[in-house]
Amino acid sequence: MEKGRIVKVSGPLVQAEGMKSARMYDVVRVGEEQLIGEIIRIEGDIISIQVYEETEGIKVGDTVIGTGLPLIVELGPGLLSNIFDGIQRPLSRLETTGDFILKGIQIPALDREKRWQFKPVVKKGKVVEGGDFLGDVQETGILTHKIMVPPGLSGELVDIKEGSFTVEEEIGRIRTEDKGEVPLFLMQRWPVREKRPIKEKRPPAEPLVTGQRVIDTFFPVAKGGTACIPGPFGSGKTVVLHAIAKWADAQVVVYIGCGERGNEMADVLIEFPELKDPGTGRPLMERTVLIANTSNMPVAAREASIYTGITIAEYFRDMGYSVALMADSTSRWAEALREISGRLEEMPGEEGYPAYLGTTVASFYERAGRCLCLGNREGALSALGAVSPPGGDLTDPVVQMTLKVVKVFWGLDDQLAYQRHFPAINWLTSYSLYEESIRNYFEKEVAPNFPTIRKEALSILEREAELIEIVRLVGMETLSAQDRLILETARTIREDFLHQSAFDDRDAYTTLQKQYRMLKAIMLFHSYASQAVERGVPIEKVSHLPVKERIVNMRYIPPSNEEEFDRLEQTIKDTFASL
Repeated sequence: MEKGRIVKVSGPLVQAEGMKSARMYDVVRVGEEQLIGEIIRIEGDIISIQVYEETEGIKVGDTVIGTGLPLIVELGPGLLSNIFDGIQRPLSRLETTGDFILKGIQIPALDREKRWQFKPVVKKGKVVEGGDFLGDVQETGILTHKIMVPPGLSGELVDIKEGSFTVEEEIGRIRTEDKGEVPLFLMQRWPVREKRPIKEKRPPAEPLVTGQRVIDTFFPVAKGGTACIPGPFGSGKTVVLHAIAKWADAQVVVYIGCGERGNEMADVLIEFPELKDPGTGRPLMERTVLIANTSNMPVAAREASIYTGITIAEYFRDMGYSVALMADSTSRWAEALREISGRLEEMPGEEGYPAYLGTTVASFYERAGRCLCLGNREGALSALGAVSPPGGDLTDPVVQMTLKVVKVFWGLDDQLAYQRHFPAINWLTSYSLYEESIRNYFEKEVAPNFPTIRKEALSILEREAELIEIVRLVGMETLSAQDRLILETARTIREDFLHQSAFDDRDAYTTLQKQYRMLKAIMLFHSYASQAVERGVPIEKVSHLPVKERIVNMRYIPPSNEEEFDRLEQTIKDTFASL
């Protein structure tokens, strides 16, 4: 291993000399405590190292040791139900060293002693290539872990075993043309900054159903899509991400707590083991991987945590699973980039962020997608990122750079949050560019007129904003009966459809079919009410019809009870027929 000598220490940035064979993004060990770091710049004989631990005590003259390898994550059984720090050290096992992480501690990400029952699905003599399934490991009660041939390997399978193995024990061998016989293990390694290979990217075809009505109906994100959730402090970014992590119809969830407060990750750790997976009734943690690099952890490791999380997500995508990745929040990641860039004395861009901020953000989100993976199976990786601009300023560079690359914008509104309207997603500023891509799915799987009803409801909400401004200027008395009906219907959409309680089991999650029936009932009432108002029925009488109470309570109707929605629609028709 090549050694160098430290010549300068500046916070998480260390500079060293004497390592002539060093390469960009190689991992090094810094100082007597062997702190982990990564080379991020090479200028002549001087290398700049981003240290992923606190550098207090590091001094000029200390030794730097090169590993010759990039920052790598371990991929295999044992990822699910686990929580790692930004450089994939398992926090559950670091806990045994005390309440604080000791500097320089090296613990492998995957347990080296735990044995996994491996059942092969291929036989000796078969020709295999990267991405092909070798066998299965039942990692949790929810998910079967598919053991794959590592990318880049191909050849004849000369040996394959069945039984109980650790991640380091050989399960078979493959004869390749260039490397001879290569051993196979339950575990594989992959550099975090390198995208895992795929055969092709495919256009989105179906929504990632989250159970949140404002998202699924009005601003859906596709499986394999990207979304941005910016908003000021206290507007509910983390609440929305937690809800999606709990309820989204993804088979695997990777949640990255990047620079946010530690208590938010603690909430996830406490809640997820108690929550039940809607499909299986098992603990939700059994299909979840947590990456925690909170605000009191080293700043430099925030950047690594994003890449660690998305590499793990790509690995499960390659098995053919639908994976949802949540990054909370990319603003803290960008701040880490800004700090390192400043210490490197690079030319700053807008608001001090590095000039390459946009490229870096794009390189993260472009790793999402619906793909034909190696092994000829389809997988999807959806990337959802929260952004925390100072004061909720949407002109912040991180927000703007993110909006250039993502297809869904869920704009959070602190005024809605103060009114206790959750999710506090503003329906006037938010948008989704996946509407046309997944329109066929809604028409075939939910109802042919679902997109039409959605469009009508959005137009009523937009019209409401215009009418409220008129009311402010000249008063309610100047509005026509039809305009007052629009205000009444908009209020119903807001309060009885868009507002959702995460604390009520019947309201926390809503199926697509139930979302359609709820919105259909509201729009049916509006259509009949509009005709009644035209006939001269007073708007006050329409607003106080008894059937309105049933519309308010329809959120509590079980999704499977189609007959109850049928009766509600018939009651609406009968009510107006009798006026």
